[in-house]
Amino acid sequence: MTTHAGERLVDRYALVVFDLDGVIYLIDRPIPGAVEAVGRLHAEGRAVAYATNNASRRSSEIADLLSAMGVPARPEEVFTSAAAAAELLRDRLPAGAAVLVVGAEALRAEVRAVGLTPVSRADDAPAAVVQGYGPQVGWVDLAEAAVAVRGGATWIATNTDRTLPSGRGPLPGNGALVAALRTALGRDPDLVVGKPERALFATAARRAGAGRTLVVGDRLDTDIEGARRAGLDSLLVLTGVSDAAELLAAAPARRPTYVSADLAGLFDPAAVVRVPSPADAGGWSVTGRDGGWELSGSGRPLDALAALCAVVWTAAEEDGRASGSTRPGTPVRPASPAAEQALRRLGLAA
Repeated sequence: MTTHAGERLVDRYALVVFDLDGVIYLIDRPIPGAVEAVGRLHAEGRAVAYATNNASRRSSEIADLLSAMGVPARPEEVFTSAAAAAELLRDRLPAGAAVLVVGAEALRAEVRAVGLTPVSRADDAPAAVVQGYGPQVGWVDLAEAAVAVRGGATWIATNTDRTLPSGRGPLPGNGALVAALRTALGRDPDLVVGKPERALFATAARRAGAGRTLVVGDRLDTDIEGARRAGLDSLLVLTGVSDAAELLAAAPARRPTYVSADLAGLFDPAAVVRVPSPADAGGWSVTGRDGGWELSGSGRPLDALAALCAVVWTAAEEDGRASGSTRPGTPVRPASPAAEQALRRLGLAA
């Protein structure tokens, strides 16, 4: 099911909030079509914002990076988990308190900017440990953090993303580093600040006032779940981490409002689909067969994906699974040449 004829998805919303890695760029290169899409929003006078779990750059640095790519951005439009974590610590700790920083220099700068003192050793008696992604984080950093937390320091994680996207595929993210410390300590962080927590999106959405906000992301476990927690509609783009197979297996808390291959779905009604759609919508039919699913008919691959979501998600819920997720690896088989081509386009072909 597409949007109504001639109605653009973007016209329904007062503010569009973008994730960055996997949506606007991969590491430091823009994703094809992203610069043009954001430029079009600016040209139409539409409000945009950016919310990222990446704590390795400050808002001003991200704005500069975007601008260098051809995406005009101001620091006040960028919401980072590093800044949010520093503000949270500022509200909880006395001025000048020592905070052990595990992460990039950007996180240290955010801690310093709110009047706290960044340190790197447990011997400095930090009141808190704040942990964010940094490419140079190593065993020594994690060891100091472990000692500090065991000594009573509050442990704050900027995010728990298991991976981060790259041109070479997913790489270990801050969640992998948090997992190492979690294993050593035998417990979870006291607080996680970034997505899927609602703070970044809720702060950005306040700009829209009475208008509606659309969150655009590439990860079901952070962007989409975070949008749902904040009560916002979401668009999953298939340019980053989450793919069609992960979408079919998504628990209810991680299911987006819309799906598109890329940011063209903001403007082209034929390039976006609402999920789920009726199982027989868009020329497709989905039936259960031999322990899996059979797709028949013809039409747009996105409509096939929406029809599959309708059937697979309903079956998962009827199974009474607490997570609402479908059986991992449940096969989808084509029953027509068009169905085979659609499944290949979606990355679901056996």
